[in-house]
Amino acid sequence: MRGEIAAAASRYIDRKVGRGKATATDQGWQNRAWDLYHLVPEVRFAANYIGNAMSGAVLYAGRRAEDGSIERAPDNHRASEIVAQIAGGPDGQSKLLGTFGKHLTVPGEGWIVIRPNDEVLSPDSPEDGHDWRVLSTREIRQQSGKLTAEVDGDDIVIPAGDPENLDPDGPVALRVWEPDPERAIEADSPVRSSLDLLEELLLLNAAVKAIARSRLTGRGILLVPKGTRFPTTPTQNDAEDDLIEILMTVAETAIREPESAAATVPIVLEVPADSIADFKLLTFESNFDELALKLREEAIKRFANSLEIPAEILLGLGDANHWGAWMLTSEAIRMGIEPKLATVSYALTQQWLRPLLQAENIDDWHRWLVWFDTAPLRVRTNRSETALQAFDRGVISADALRRETGFTDDDAPTPEEIAARQKQTADQTQQDQQQGQEQNPPTRPDLPVDETADEPGTLPASAAGRPREGLLAAADGLIWAALSSAGEKLMRTPVCPRPERARARDLQPAALHTVWKVEPGQVEQYRLLDGAWRRVPEIAARYGLSPDCLTASLDSYARELIAAGIEHSYDVVPGVLTSCLGLAA
Repeated sequence: MRGEIAAAASRYIDRKVGRGKATATDQGWQNRAWDLYHLVPEVRFAANYIGNAMSGAVLYAGRRAEDGSIERAPDNHRASEIVAQIAGGPDGQSKLLGTFGKHLTVPGEGWIVIRPNDEVLSPDSPEDGHDWRVLSTREIRQQSGKLTAEVDGDDIVIPAGDPENLDPDGPVALRVWEPDPERAIEADSPVRSSLDLLEELLLLNAAVKAIARSRLTGRGILLVPKGTRFPTTPTQNDAEDDLIEILMTVAETAIREPESAAATVPIVLEVPADSIADFKLLTFESNFDELALKLREEAIKRFANSLEIPAEILLGLGDANHWGAWMLTSEAIRMGIEPKLATVSYALTQQWLRPLLQAENIDDWHRWLVWFDTAPLRVRTNRSETALQAFDRGVISADALRRETGFTDDDAPTPEEIAARQKQTADQTQQDQQQGQEQNPPTRPDLPVDETADEPGTLPASAAGRPREGLLAAADGLIWAALSSAGEKLMRTPVCPRPERARARDLQPAALHTVWKVEPGQVEQYRLLDGAWRRVPEIAARYGLSPDCLTASLDSYARELIAAGIEHSYDVVPGVLTSCLGLAA
């Protein structure tokens, strides 16, 4: 096992650790970007938000199908085993992705250094595995054709690949970056285009800080029409105080002790009574106070608009309701999080997974890739009640019911508990029947009764075990038409990403809700089922059913299918119609 991985790592060194410009990472502006990350809280928030969101994604091995979708690899496939070992497992992968969220947002670039664990002896990695480290551009430097990585304060030399003389136990370095559209070898990031704006924000912060300090240095001068001197103390022998000295004394006290009265009480100055008619307060405030605050707010808004996530994420959701907040979060995941996950996944595919598969002679090694699942990131409404109803109608399994209600498979009942509950239910049913017979003994009717044993030609709807085939066919057609109409509408909503709409046209519209996740509230939000049940009254009248009950049953079932992402099955239709069979039109 170890020999295979080491050889594949050598192939990566041969392919990917280039010379010259390919490994030059210090682009000047990246150091400025890191400084702003530490100095400007808005930059830190944006980077941490994207990093925290990326850490919630799940990596898996897959392959691209003919229709463009990503199919998961079986758990026992070699690609799945390799992806599962990345960064030591799910915990390490979460940390790796979260760190790259910051790197790709601030400098637009990061490095992964991989070393055999028998050399590093990391307690977080398996003995026969690898130690994975994510390093910033400040921790990687190029010297004489070699990369030097600073890991835990130690310099690790990573030699350039040489096909004729490879070191199978040498460290491997993977460069991951967002390519600049003008020069792809260089990195790009949202912070890069905002460097001047963010430095302007620093100046405005300094101005606001200076204004706040200036307010601490006094509340102005209070003119008192009673003489021409400052108040004196008995020890001064009526000597007049110097104005500048008093101002400096009060300012020093206010700065040294902001909570003292000197910070809020104005300086008192006595002037001749004929100079002023009444008390008068002179202040030293500047008109720049309010302007600085407005300029700072504008700079923050401009930076928020420069990010790849909705500006409301940084500025606050304000009065947005929970559906508006969900839409903003969904947009942030689609436009800001998933592209960066794709960047990391592409690097791991090209520089780690495929070289390993090729070295082990795996069939179609070039078709397997590292991909991601963002389902855990998306806000999900409480679907417990819907899951319970779907389970009662036989639409979902017990495993799905436990998942949607927040339980795990460990909470499933044991066979003994299931048998005990069935016996208890049977005993209770028998007891209820006996009590009912005792309270209401059967009486012989006075009217003549047909005692023939022949089966009648028609049965009441409530006694019919299964709906008539015509009704089943009609209901199945209504459901299929409703889901098809919902699928057509779905392609024109943000649920179906615009780049995916061409592929969506090749899919069955009635099954699109199984491809893209639809939240329960979006059925109503996008009016997916509007007009779907116009023929229900006609069908209900034809088979003697209540149109209201039939409409409610079909609509509820269709909504449950869409929300759960489950494809419609004809076998479930009898259960959907059961509740309406006893209700006549």
